[in-house]
Amino acid sequence: MDRETYDRMRVLQQTHWWFVARRRILADQIARLPLPADPRILEVGCGPGGNLDMLKRFGRVEAIEPDAESREYAAARAGVKVRGGLLPDGLPAFEAPFDMVAAFDVIEHVDDDAGTVRTLGGLMKPRGFLVTTVPAGAWMWSRHDEHHHHKRRYALPAYRRLFETAGLKVRRATHFNTLLFPPIAAVRLAQKLTGREGGNDEALPAPPVNAALTRLFAAEAGLLRAMDLPFGVSILLIAERPA
Repeated sequence: MDRETYDRMRVLQQTHWWFVARRRILADQIARLPLPADPRILEVGCGPGGNLDMLKRFGRVEAIEPDAESREYAAARAGVKVRGGLLPDGLPAFEAPFDMVAAFDVIEHVDDDAGTVRTLGGLMKPRGFLVTTVPAGAWMWSRHDEHHHHKRRYALPAYRRLFETAGLKVRRATHFNTLLFPPIAAVRLAQKLTGREGGNDEALPAPPVNAALTRLFAAEAGLLRAMDLPFGVSILLIAERPA
């Protein structure tokens, strides 16, 4: 991502409905994993560190981030060790494997997604967990994806195959951001039909609207406890490294 996007995320990650509700959903999913006591957790591609405090509730956290300014900001804000590194072959050496590795909206940024999944799987202990999210639906491609330097959006079966091919066991593979999918999809489709892709997907709405969108999106935490969601703006996949 470019410098402007990184800097904008520092503010948005704390209050924007998408970031806040996504953290609640991810925390709910992580809380259901059979992690050991005091697990070692790594977030890969932590950006300005908006997820680090949430992850610290579950164990001892380290992170990797290629952008130097975001790395320094995240480390100072969250009080965790954040190293530099690039996927799939430019990561630092770690003294021990991790109980859980998180890659939240990261894999869509790299050219070699298959190699990246193999690398992430190699960072885990046997029976360790890899928790990932990516944007769904190639047809929903927009300027937002271009601004964030995405390489692709995924269909769930193809995304799942990346992990199976890497020798990982898929524990959960589902869409999410489903309740807001209809209006988001309608806007994207209208933009494509009219050729007008202006506007700012990341603009912070007025406080009452932001709060309402946060509650609506975060309500999917309850839905995901009961079922996989058949469509959505994003994909959640949790994989396990076999013993």
